[in-house]
Amino acid sequence: MAKSIQMDELKMGVCYYPEHWSEALWEDDFRRMREMNITVIRMAEFAWSIFEPEEDQFDFSFFQKALDLAHQYGLSVILGTPTATPPAWLTSKYPEVLNANKDGVLYQHGMRRHTNYSSPIFRQQCEKIVRNMVIAYKDHPALIGWQIDNEFNCHMDVFYAVADHVAFREWLKDRYESLENLNQAWGTVFWSQTYTDWAQVHLTRNMVSQSPNPHLALDEKRFISANTISFAKLQVDIIRELDPEHWITTNGTFGHLDNHEMTEELLDFFSYDSYPQFATIFPGTDDNSLQDRAWSMKLSNVRNMSPNFCVMEQQSGPGGWVDSIGMGTPRPGQIRLWSYQSVLHGTDLLVYFRWRTATFGTEMYWHGINDYHNQPNRRVREVAQVGKEFAKIGRVIAGTTYQADVAILQDYDNIWDGELDEWHGPLQQQSVRSWYKQLQYRHIPTDMVTLQPTTTLDALSDYKVIIYAHPAIMTDETAELLQAYVSQGGTLFFGARTGYKDLRGHCYMRPFPGAVAELCGVTVEDFTLIKGTIPAAELQWNGASERLQEGTSTAGFNEVLHVEHADVQVVAEYTSEYYAGSPALTKRTVGQGQVWYYGAAYNEPVVDALLDEIELSSPVGDLVEVSSEVELGIRSGKDKAYVFLLNYSDQQVPIKLKKQAKELLSGTTLQNEINMPAYGVFIFEIDLPH
Repeated sequence: MAKSIQMDELKMGVCYYPEHWSEALWEDDFRRMREMNITVIRMAEFAWSIFEPEEDQFDFSFFQKALDLAHQYGLSVILGTPTATPPAWLTSKYPEVLNANKDGVLYQHGMRRHTNYSSPIFRQQCEKIVRNMVIAYKDHPALIGWQIDNEFNCHMDVFYAVADHVAFREWLKDRYESLENLNQAWGTVFWSQTYTDWAQVHLTRNMVSQSPNPHLALDEKRFISANTISFAKLQVDIIRELDPEHWITTNGTFGHLDNHEMTEELLDFFSYDSYPQFATIFPGTDDNSLQDRAWSMKLSNVRNMSPNFCVMEQQSGPGGWVDSIGMGTPRPGQIRLWSYQSVLHGTDLLVYFRWRTATFGTEMYWHGINDYHNQPNRRVREVAQVGKEFAKIGRVIAGTTYQADVAILQDYDNIWDGELDEWHGPLQQQSVRSWYKQLQYRHIPTDMVTLQPTTTLDALSDYKVIIYAHPAIMTDETAELLQAYVSQGGTLFFGARTGYKDLRGHCYMRPFPGAVAELCGVTVEDFTLIKGTIPAAELQWNGASERLQEGTSTAGFNEVLHVEHADVQVVAEYTSEYYAGSPALTKRTVGQGQVWYYGAAYNEPVVDALLDEIELSSPVGDLVEVSSEVELGIRSGKDKAYVFLLNYSDQQVPIKLKKQAKELLSGTTLQNEINMPAYGVFIFEIDLPH
């Protein structure tokens, strides 16, 4: 059961750092927050040196004053444990807490996330600061919850300190029990890598070739995730023991961490940091790029952990560090647009980063709502508008959940294995982008679903269509689950390189696509990576759709399929290369459903043709016609559904309402042709059938 934040209304908050400002500013800041309908502040996640300026010398009075004043102004407070930024005295006295590169050279103090989770001393110090902090603040009336740490694995998601190698060995001993089992799992007979003593086993190190043992590399990522979760558990256990009354969350989705497992095992709900402008600063050459709209895919991933969640940091201005990232200023309306992008996808508590732009430090160009001068600006006015709207619609929207009939399936093992394996990793990125983009442009709401060991048929049965594009690692158990999904009426899409590896990352000695070959009714008789002098093949479409034009090319990989069952329909064939005339795309009816197999990575023309073939369309097509610049999504409750329209264009765009509908933000009833303003937001209320 996914874990959600429990809110009876949409709430708006802001990140606030009292340690950055004169105490003389606090009261005016809190007063102005309340005027903007900001009711929650997050603080303290980087304040370890204030709480513990010297080892074992604790002082919680500074933030006690900040919490007291916040409470006077009716502000609720989320406190962050400060373990992402240990103080200089700690790293100086105990350098073994620092992380290291592959050569074992330590990263030095001065930024954040420069420690390792494995160091016993670091864990002891973290236990101590968390325990004392919770004791100090657990009974404060302003406190509503805890954020543990900040953005696990941000900046650095690999760890090579001495303590990490030791911890890796212990994790492997627990996983494999013997060196014999480890050697078999890692295929160490290859190139005489066989281990005869546990002391010989290390995390990835620099070698003559930068291509490590692929099975070690996969286990390394699994270990990093498990170790990070173990570090998080250390903090959660303390808070649960001392303060069982308040909720616990953490924020951010970064590399080599199974956030789904962490949420399920430790948290009350997951939180996210939403910065859509990251998707716009490298737009690429694609004229139809989703750009900031693409951030909805990331929010969809979070929604799979917590259907209703907190955005702990929502972009409220241009972003930038002194030495790297730089972003232009959001145009008028974009901050509000991005705020509702988060709300559409499940956010019930929206916390902006940050109240006022820092005047010093690495993030002094990471702008907040207020500028350095602290005078009114258009960002303040825009956030205040959102605050008024939340007050108006918040009780109606909170607790409703995003509705989708389509899911893009993924899993951590394949994501992590694909980082090294270019024979399937890049294909996944290509296919997911193409599917999500075309579903967006056709206004078909889509979920991102991460397959877990606990995933049930009931969970998958919520979806009419599932795209599981390139699951190279495929077990027989997963294949049985997917066959059951198809048999009871689902439509399932696979792509090239499906099912050729086991959980160890070994290639099966069985015909591709391995465990799902029988389900698909095909095998792969030949294949090639499309690279260098090997060109993409062209396709001839045999389906009913007329969308796929002659000359459409494949992407990434070409598999030559062999039909194994008479009930398999060849929907497309290759028309070029030595395998011209061979099947490229097949369809098979299994039970009440269909399974499709495509011997390539999906691109936009192929996805469009497939959507025509299965006749998949917008679920509210009878209500509204919307131009492609607009994202359409639905949040539903018991009796009502709320159709969100978000215009990502800098131009007004037309929409057509085929029926009368109440627009919540304006409170007006609309019908027929309407123009949406640039970066505009509409939320229409519709009745659900009983």
